[in-house]
Amino acid sequence: MLEAGLFRPALAGRSDIFSGFPKVTATASAPATSIASKTTLSIIIAVSVCHLINDVMQSLLSAIYPILKDNYGLDYVQIGLLTFTFQCTASLLQPAIGMYTDKRPLPYSLPVGMASSLVGLVVLGFAHSYWLLLLGSAFVGLGSAIFHPESSRVARLASGGRHGLAQSLFQVGGNVGSALGPLLAAFIVLPRGQASVSWFAVGSLVGIFILWRVGNWYAAHRKANAGRAPVSTALIFDKQTTAIALAVLTVLTLTKNAYMASLSSYYTFFLIDKFHVGVQDSQLLLFVYLGASALGVFLGGPIGDRFGAKFVIWFSILGVLPFTLLLPYADLTWTVVLTIVIGLIFSSAFSAIVVFAQELMPGRVGMIAGIFFGFAFGAGGIAAAALGAVADVTSVEYVFWLCTFMPLAGLLTVFLPEMHKVR
Repeated sequence: MLEAGLFRPALAGRSDIFSGFPKVTATASAPATSIASKTTLSIIIAVSVCHLINDVMQSLLSAIYPILKDNYGLDYVQIGLLTFTFQCTASLLQPAIGMYTDKRPLPYSLPVGMASSLVGLVVLGFAHSYWLLLLGSAFVGLGSAIFHPESSRVARLASGGRHGLAQSLFQVGGNVGSALGPLLAAFIVLPRGQASVSWFAVGSLVGIFILWRVGNWYAAHRKANAGRAPVSTALIFDKQTTAIALAVLTVLTLTKNAYMASLSSYYTFFLIDKFHVGVQDSQLLLFVYLGASALGVFLGGPIGDRFGAKFVIWFSILGVLPFTLLLPYADLTWTVVLTIVIGLIFSSAFSAIVVFAQELMPGRVGMIAGIFFGFAFGAGGIAAAALGAVADVTSVEYVFWLCTFMPLAGLLTVFLPEMHKVR
């Protein structure tokens, strides 16, 4: 249970906003789970806020695609390659970083990742060529690759055993950030131009400060628990069952993020081409969809803690199918309604997928976070580039029709093992 007393030190006149962070010392005698339960609220909220900042910076890239398309005369393939560069930079590096930090945790790598995203935003704001846009996208992707594995580990350490809740709170920060990106683009970037993207680097400075303080807690937590036996890495199922389950989770992540990439990257163009809405209105509707996705992420974790991760995966990926099948044939009003429902249901699966995979592979939190966060980005990037090529040859409307069948992959959930039948 989250403890209300966590913030009492911060409310007692202390000016430091992080004075409420619990202090962990080498002489602490409480068990690790007790330490985690006392820090759940402050630490998880801190990394969630930084996830919000990180993903605001990420989402600004896709949110300004209409500006970049007009300013540079880009086609859909080039738009897709921007997404591909950003997401594949993160995808290729995240698993490697996660595997390394499982063995050698790097508490202060978190602010370094945020600094990389800061550089990327500045480059994107002042780029005068397509190649500089690609470079800026790569820096933002590098920041994401560094940030996600260690911040996911911090959230799990501070979970007090409620892994689904911690993962969903951590992830909802990112989803809220992704939703805010188009809104900020609509009201700040669109009226003021591409250079205003660099203004959001101020937010990354705040994130660097917060993550430095989180790094202090993380380092102290490791020091306090240095004498404890390491977490067992023994598999809870046999190797074949584990390999099949991880393959299924990978395919589910691929299809989920391919579909989500089609919405996040091309939804504005779909609304403009099919319904002739204005650019600013399309950004607002993208914000509505991404906001629904953020709510779905938040709900998925507690539901998974209550009913199990497998239940959430079944409900999320197959439950969304009727709505995706209807989307290509809907008018503007029903398009907005359906995308809200799709975002709400479909996004709830990801925290459950990550928690399920972490339970399958004990002691490999960073590797799993790196693979699935990284794979999510990579799958989305590859899908964005491929779907952009299809859209150039056919139309954006055809792409949306093509993606409606992707949730059928949810049938593979039947091959996931039951966690209560552990070895």
